[in-house]
Amino acid sequence: MMKERSTETKKRGVLIVDDHAVLREGLAHIIGTDPSLYVCGMAENAQKGFELVEKLKPDIVLVDISLPGKSGLELVKDIHAIYPEIPILVLSMHEESLFAERLLRAGARGYLMKSEGGEKLLQAINRILEGNIFVSDEISSRILEGFTGKKSSPFKASPLGKLSDRELEVFQLIGKGLSSRQIAEQLHLSIKTVEAYRASIKQKLKLQSGTELVHYAISWHQTNISSGQTDF
Repeated sequence: MMKERSTETKKRGVLIVDDHAVLREGLAHIIGTDPSLYVCGMAENAQKGFELVEKLKPDIVLVDISLPGKSGLELVKDIHAIYPEIPILVLSMHEESLFAERLLRAGARGYLMKSEGGEKLLQAINRILEGNIFVSDEISSRILEGFTGKKSSPFKASPLGKLSDRELEVFQLIGKGLSSRQIAEQLHLSIKTVEAYRASIKQKLKLQSGTELVHYAISWHQTNISSGQTDF
């Protein structure tokens, strides 16, 4: 009996932060197939996720980049600022070349597309728990080339790579159909500040009007949703 208890204590706790209940359950099921891991908690938004990080001190946190309210990117920054020793794996349906480096700079230790499936998820978790960084081979090579000066930073190849983290967050919410007032409420900003971000985004993306920005953002969002089917 004591032997079993001792084995149990060696398991590493995984906290899941994802706003879709079906995905949380799917992730929990996959994690449960690895005898070295267990799910210590689940949260549906960034606020609850951070509260559970403080309470549970998990060995690793899985964060969906697209969360209601505060984004996954902001949650990564918050966790890393207070608990830099807790590694974070970001799960996303958005293009890796745009977000991976951004999130690594924010403090994440890995980035995994949701379309990768269960086997790759467990591989990513265990690699990160061993102290490594996990991204795809392609992105790893491109990031290294960027550091050595052979190529420019990978996410800058996309027009959206010109946007700051906050501008990208505003752009994503525009793509979800939110108005400036709704974006201001969600990000706890003034409407005037959101309008300034929209103007900056239009300029950086070389768009001529607010209508063009909305169409561009919605098209981008729908493309990412349709191409980001999950195998979890």
